[in-house]
Amino acid sequence: MTMNNTTHKAEPFSSRAIDWPTLLISGGFLIAFVVAAIVNIDFLSAQVNVAYAFSTRIFGAYWQVLLLATFLIGLYVAMSSGGNVRLGNRAQPEMETYKWFSIIMCTLLAGGGVFFAASEPMAHFLAPPPLFAVEAQTPQAVYPALAQSYMHWGFLAWAILGSLTTIVYMHLHYNMGLPLKPRTLLYPVFGDRVMRGWFGGMVDAACVIAVVAGTVGPIGFLGLQVSYGLSNLFGFTDTYLSQSLIILFLIGIYTASTVSGIHRGIQMLSTFNVALALLLIAFMLIAGPSAFIFDSFIHSTGLYVSEFVSMATYRADAGWLNSWTLFFWGWFLGYGPLMAMFIARISNGRKIRQIILCVSIVAPLVTTFWFTIVGGTGVAFELADPGVISIPLEGNNMPAALLSITQQLPFGFLISILFLILTTIFVATTGDSMTYTISMVMTGTDDPPALLRMFWGIMMGVLAMILISIGSGGITALQAFIVVTAVPVSLILLPSLWVAPRIARELAKGEQH
Repeated sequence: MTMNNTTHKAEPFSSRAIDWPTLLISGGFLIAFVVAAIVNIDFLSAQVNVAYAFSTRIFGAYWQVLLLATFLIGLYVAMSSGGNVRLGNRAQPEMETYKWFSIIMCTLLAGGGVFFAASEPMAHFLAPPPLFAVEAQTPQAVYPALAQSYMHWGFLAWAILGSLTTIVYMHLHYNMGLPLKPRTLLYPVFGDRVMRGWFGGMVDAACVIAVVAGTVGPIGFLGLQVSYGLSNLFGFTDTYLSQSLIILFLIGIYTASTVSGIHRGIQMLSTFNVALALLLIAFMLIAGPSAFIFDSFIHSTGLYVSEFVSMATYRADAGWLNSWTLFFWGWFLGYGPLMAMFIARISNGRKIRQIILCVSIVAPLVTTFWFTIVGGTGVAFELADPGVISIPLEGNNMPAALLSITQQLPFGFLISILFLILTTIFVATTGDSMTYTISMVMTGTDDPPALLRMFWGIMMGVLAMILISIGSGGITALQAFIVVTAVPVSLILLPSLWVAPRIARELAKGEQH
C-alpha cells in the first residue's frame, strides 16, 4: 500500500495504552541476553561475533550506500522548495533554537564523543587508514587520521540519525495522527497492516532492542571508565562496588531528568553540558596547541571533503572496514529510528531546511571541531613526545588516553575532573532522551507516563550493572550486538529515501495553493 494522500487521517490509536507485544518482545529478548551472558559469556560472545561478521559481510555495502544516499537526498530536500515547509502543527517552534540545538548535540553525540574524540584520531595516527598511503606516526599522518575520524562522526553519521526520517515522522504524526513509533516509518509502504498487531510490534521491538543495546553499553562503560579515572586521579580502589555506585548515580541523574520532562530536566542537563563543553573548548584552545588545532582542522576538513565519496564507499580492506566504518554505521543505524523520533518530538514548528541543515551540516562541523580539539591535542603531544599518549592507549584503553591528554595541560588535575563530569552528563543526556523515547514507543504518545519512563531508565542501568559484574566482555558483546540489530533497522529506514522527498514536495505544493 502506498500513501497517495498525505492529508489522509489514520485510524485513532489509544494514547496511553501499553504496547504489550513490543514490550514483551524487547524486554524478553534483553532479559534472555543478560541471562545468556551470565551463564556462558564466552559462548554468547562467540555467537555475537559470528552474527556480527555475517551482518557486515552481507549488508555492509548496503549500509554504506544507505548513509550516503540519506545525506545527499536530505541536502537536496533542504535546498528545494520543500525546504521552506514548516513541519508539525505550530506556527512557530515550541523551543528556542539554542536549547533545541543543545539537546540535539548532547543526545546524538553522547559519551562516545568524548572518549572516541580522544582515542580515534590517535588510533588512526598510529595505524593510518588503508585508503591513505602515509607513514604512521609522522606529521603527514595527522590529517588523514583526523579526516577518517570526521567520516565516522560527521555528515553521514548525523544525517542517518535525524534528517529524512524526521520529516516522515513529523508529517505522519502531527498531520495524520499516527503515533510516534518506528512502525510509522513503514506506514507509507504497508498501510494500516503495520500499525497493529505483532508485525508492528516486531518492527518497534527491533528498534528498541538496538537502542537499549546501544545505551546500556555506554552506561556500563561509563561505570568502568569513571571508576578508572577516579582511581587514577584520587587513588580510589577500582572495584565493582565503585563502578556500581557510579552507575547508580548516573541512573538517578537521567531518570530524574526524563521524569521531569523535555522542557525541564532534559533541556537543563543538555544546556549545562553544552556550556561546560564550550568552557573546555575555550580553555584547550588557549592553553593547548591552538595553532596546530586550527591548522589541522582546516587541512583535515579539506581532505575530508575532497576524499568524501572515496571514504564513504571504501570497500578494499574488509577487515579494517568491519572494525571501523561498519561498526560505526551499524551503531548509528541502530539508533536511527528512535533518535529521529526524539528530534521529531522536540522540533514541532520548525522548517525542513532548518532541521536538515542543523542535523546534517552544523552539528557534524561542531563535532569534527571538537574531535580536532581533543584528539588533535593528543596527536600534537604524541608528535612532540612519542609514547606520551599512545602507551596509555594500548589495549584500547580510551579513558587512559583521555586522561593522558588532559593531564598534559595546565591545571591538568582539574581539567581531567571536568572531562569526567562532561562525559557523565553526555551519557546522562543520552540516557534521559532514549528512556523518554522508548517510553513513547511503548505508548505512542508524546508524553508517556512517568512510571514507564522510570521503569526503562532503571532497567537499562540495572542491565549495565549486571553485565559489568561478569567483566567488560558482557558490555562488549552487547555493543557488538547493536551492529546485528542494524540489519532489520536499516530496512525500516529505507523507505524514507523516497517518502521524505515526496512529503516535502506535496506539502510545498499545498502551501503554494
